[in-house]
Amino acid sequence: MITEPELVGEPGPGEPADVVSGFDPRQGPAAGGRRRVRGLLWAAAGAVVASAVWATAVFAYGIGGDRKPDPRGYRVESDSCAAVELKALAKAVGKPAAEPSTELDGIEHPALRRIRCTVDFTVAAARAPDGAEASGWSTGYQASLTAELHKETDPRPEFEASSTLTEIDGTGVDRVERVPDLGDLAHLLIMEDESMRVQVVEGGAVVTLTLSSWMSPPDIDNGREGLPDVVDQPEMLAYRGDLISDTRAVMQALKADRPAG
Repeated sequence: MITEPELVGEPGPGEPADVVSGFDPRQGPAAGGRRRVRGLLWAAAGAVVASAVWATAVFAYGIGGDRKPDPRGYRVESDSCAAVELKALAKAVGKPAAEPSTELDGIEHPALRRIRCTVDFTVAAARAPDGAEASGWSTGYQASLTAELHKETDPRPEFEASSTLTEIDGTGVDRVERVPDLGDLAHLLIMEDESMRVQVVEGGAVVTLTLSSWMSPPDIDNGREGLPDVVDQPEMLAYRGDLISDTRAVMQALKADRPAG
């Protein structure tokens, strides 16, 4: 508990206050007074050192200053989705059905640039656990990319806090894994709906690549009496390495996607 500072050396009965304070006009400065003077000098020196350390921290880390995050060469513009090539995922789940599409909730502001784009992969026949086709069911995959470039404030504190979320966009987070050697800090999030996302922060850039899947039942009007047995969604963890590899490739593309000159 923090209390009011105690007064040391209060005058006792019959003692003059100036003696207790460390100075007797009849004898000159007392030893206690000299100790107090030295203590004050050390305190003043400590305050100077503390001020110098604080100034260094402000200069180095931008505490209370106007230091802007390092863009690290990233360029995030409305046409940046064209640079997205998900080669590892395409090899694993099927070729993209079309060119990446840019969503309409992008931001172009002096403090923040953001794009969102999606890639739909070719729909294929769903497979049962034994590898056989699953009675007319089909499965599809979608990759969604969000790239942000923060130009005024460091996104890392908020990024670090996001790794503790238990729910994102209404979907629960099953677990979070650290991804080494990717950006300044990276996490793999496995969601309760079986989707996965890799989130990376590097300087002022934040990149998130999400892979999700969906199942489509067969056409019941095509001579069928009813729906066949429901099959499970594909095991998404099998594509964890492909998702991380494509995230790395997207980051390199966003750095290379810069106008000349």
